[in-house]
Amino acid sequence: MDEHDAERDALAGAFVVDDLEERAREHMQPGAFDYFAGGAGDEWTLGENRRAFDRWVLRPRYLVDVSDVDASASVLGQEMPFPILLAPTAFHLLAHEEGEVATARGAAAAGATMCISTSATRRIGDIMSTGVTAWFQLYVHKQREIAERVVRLAEDAGCRALVLTIDLPVLGPRLRDRRNALAGREPYPVVMDLMAEAAEVLYPGMPPADLDDLPFDASLSWRDLEWVRGLSSLPLLLKGVMTAEDAVIAVEHGVDGVVVSNHGGRQLDGVSGTLDALPEVAEAVAGRAEILLDGGVRRGTDVVKALALGARAVLIGRPYLWGLAAAGDRGVQWVLETLRDELVMAMRLVGATTVAGVTRSMVAPAPR
Repeated sequence: MDEHDAERDALAGAFVVDDLEERAREHMQPGAFDYFAGGAGDEWTLGENRRAFDRWVLRPRYLVDVSDVDASASVLGQEMPFPILLAPTAFHLLAHEEGEVATARGAAAAGATMCISTSATRRIGDIMSTGVTAWFQLYVHKQREIAERVVRLAEDAGCRALVLTIDLPVLGPRLRDRRNALAGREPYPVVMDLMAEAAEVLYPGMPPADLDDLPFDASLSWRDLEWVRGLSSLPLLLKGVMTAEDAVIAVEHGVDGVVVSNHGGRQLDGVSGTLDALPEVAEAVAGRAEILLDGGVRRGTDVVKALALGARAVLIGRPYLWGLAAAGDRGVQWVLETLRDELVMAMRLVGATTVAGVTRSMVAPAPR
């Protein structure tokens, strides 16, 4: 059986993206799987990201001509065939031997935009050589010259937007990883090796950051946004906005967009699911910046609910990592195309012929 046959076999009989989770587990070391699957603390927020979608129901409108449905969207002036992007996630080499290059090939084949993580384990140029359309996600290190350098690399490589993650001043309490360390199956020794490798990949000629002192800059604040904006002419989004208060400040600072995100439930346990936070953020932004949602999206109907509540587009994380682990680039492509097809079906069944036609009137709080 060649590689392509193995990938097809890994996808055989899969109908929804959740079908790939157990298949991914079979292809990964237990500690690596938990690194991607786990959340912070008791993982309550991780679960809330999914449960939040159950708190809304769809309100379909019928006798609408839905013979021709257009799922394309414009995000930050960029035309996309459907409003689903790949969220930034770290260390793809833990899931597949080609890492982010395989992810990018899958995204390119589906026509989706990929957000490359600062913690990528392949060179930006190698990722971009696949022809993928990409944004770049930025962590600000204590050594701020690193941020300046990596943003220049990303912009020179052709990335189209800069996404500043704001919800990681320190690493959240990820108990699965701690327990795996006791069981002798933690991914962190491998992750640390990848971090050192990634440092050389992203910042050639610069010494790797001190790995015993995680390189996030806990002093980063709103006053630093002008500096971040000055690093690049690219559109700037803030990822990690969960309140109306932060949304208002972000708009006052002139950002182009915000991503409603709780870091996939991996940072602060006890915060709301992102879909629950979306309406207040949308009301606060009031059309002055674009809004994207990250967290818990697993079905096309989830995308419809997010659009109806004010998102311009959504980002997915774990689903495409399961596809990557199970079937490489074909798995990533399959996940994206499956969600796209589900979205189109859901739009037909709620009576929306365009993404802009998905309105607030098409959702309501679920009966209690």
